[in-house]
Amino acid sequence: MDSTASTPQTPATPNVPLDVTDQQNTALLEDTLNLLNAGVPDQRDQHGLAEIERWEAVLQASERPGLAKIIQELATLREQLTAPDTETHDLAETIATLGAETAKVADDPNADYSAPLGHLSKVLIKMGSSLSR
Repeated sequence: MDSTASTPQTPATPNVPLDVTDQQNTALLEDTLNLLNAGVPDQRDQHGLAEIERWEAVLQASERPGLAKIIQELATLREQLTAPDTETHDLAETIATLGAETAKVADDPNADYSAPLGHLSKVLIKMGSSLSR
């Protein structure tokens, strides 16, 4: 191979907006609730990290106002779960904040998923509380 030949480049992945259907939203909520109802995921649990990444992608693609704090807390949670030195108290605080922010979205009278979001909020708050003990 000629050392002056150009190196092939991988084409850039186009940034296509994510279109999420109601069925996909429902499935994501159910998957998350099933994961959390099984107990606090272990820090090494890659499934939990995948769920966080799915939520981040869905919420960033959403047109709904008031999701910025949830997206920010999900990013913080992902960072905490991948860091080797995260304190349990910090993790508990982030999860509880996610629960509180989710409750705010669930209380919105125009929310399509008020009941499952309300349930998710309660599970997150309970999980944050159990971690802080």
